[in-house]
Amino acid sequence: MTHSPSTNLRAGRKEWTAFVVLLLPLLLVSMDVSVLYFAIPSITRELDPSATQQLWIFDIYAFALAGLLITMGSLGDRIGRRKLLMIGAAAFGLASVTAAYATSAEMLIAARALLGVGGATLMPSTMGLVRSMFRDDKQRGQAIGIWSGAMAGGIALGSVMSGVMLEHFWWGSVFLINVPAMVLLLVLVPVLVPEFKDPAPGRFDLLSVPLSMGAVLPVVYGLKEFAAEGFSTARLLSVLAGLAVGWVFVRRQRTRKDAMISRELFRDRVFGAGISLNAVAAFAMMGSAYFTTQYLQSVLGMGTMEAALWSLAPSVAVGIAAPTATAIAAKAGKGPVITAGFVIGSAGYGVLALTGTDSLWILLTGAAVIASGIVTVMALVSDMALASAPAEKASSAASLLETGQEFGGALGMAVLGSVGTAVYRSDMPDSAPPAARETLGAAVASTDHALVATAREAFVHGLQYAAVGGTVLLLVTAGVAVALLRGTSAQAPALAAEPEGELVA
Repeated sequence: MTHSPSTNLRAGRKEWTAFVVLLLPLLLVSMDVSVLYFAIPSITRELDPSATQQLWIFDIYAFALAGLLITMGSLGDRIGRRKLLMIGAAAFGLASVTAAYATSAEMLIAARALLGVGGATLMPSTMGLVRSMFRDDKQRGQAIGIWSGAMAGGIALGSVMSGVMLEHFWWGSVFLINVPAMVLLLVLVPVLVPEFKDPAPGRFDLLSVPLSMGAVLPVVYGLKEFAAEGFSTARLLSVLAGLAVGWVFVRRQRTRKDAMISRELFRDRVFGAGISLNAVAAFAMMGSAYFTTQYLQSVLGMGTMEAALWSLAPSVAVGIAAPTATAIAAKAGKGPVITAGFVIGSAGYGVLALTGTDSLWILLTGAAVIASGIVTVMALVSDMALASAPAEKASSAASLLETGQEFGGALGMAVLGSVGTAVYRSDMPDSAPPAARETLGAAVASTDHALVATAREAFVHGLQYAAVGGTVLLLVTAGVAVALLRGTSAQAPALAAEPEGELVA
């Protein structure tokens, strides 16, 4: 379908109402990353999981989500984004009920895996639909700015919502909050959201499905384990194995006529630049979150609920930054504002480097400045990359952006976390118990007050070094952004006569 150039490009009340509905799955998918933070003690009492099972209850959701994003993005373009969204919503709701009433650790792990599968269908479908519904550059930029802010805020909101629910209900209630939203989605989406799909998608490449998962999962797993447990040969081999499978996957995409990832996406270098810059932004966001959550609980001694509430404070800045950035970019261009976003993020890391052992407001200010700069970047590069991609490949483009974001976030925790850990272990005295030398959590559980004070100072010292690294990285990336975007308008191309994917009323 080809849209005619006119003011008809502007979305009306129906499209904006549909957009609000599409924010529901986005919020819930991002909330489910952190919704178990408070529930795990209750789950442990009820289901008695082993240590390994407890880790899988946490991690299987993120692994399934990351591993299937590329597959689901491609599938959405082929069968229809609205159809895949509704299938995913039904699966997400069913998995939520199963998780809520799980009677064993194995059943809960399986339900969390199904939640990840559902989440992988919802995320690229919603962003692809936003790309299709908002064809006016300014409106689409506003929508994606709100989308990015909601995704960032959902992760922080998940832990708080979990705490509130557990104050009044049993642990399964943290999953049941998904069900009414999914039912509402299934009712309203057919009424408000039109169907979009690629009119000539070609044959679906089944072999690329396990290849894409084999490329993503070992790398994400290895990086997350580096952040949590430190270096080991097995974790390094996991990352290398994923990279090797990734090489095979990329070669297959480059040589097949009906590739899962269309080569058309990369004809405009703005798209590749957007993926790279978005990954660095996720690196910075998750790298700072790795330290701030530990600082609130283990350095300042806050309870989990209190720490979760304080961690919401930077979200206020995020809610202001994203729409403000899109408004400025509409006049100044996306390129300069993206560069400014990285500079702002580096300034936030600079503030974080000033943190001491009793510096709540310095920490929150630094986190808010980082989040404001990074969400600015994420909103604008997402809009820029999606606008540069063919409209019929919007879900595939969104899935690549989100997969890069998963890689960047895992790498941020691994690299900056390793820097902080190395400094921490170097500062801890040789006479300290081995467990206390390994982690701050083990040290603060000690009754030795001198050891606890030393451990807190060592952790803050590590945070400061990691913050300096983050400052340098983002300043360098600001310069790289200038180079990558030079020679481009860094603006969404006019869509007046652009062939759109097949539209089914």
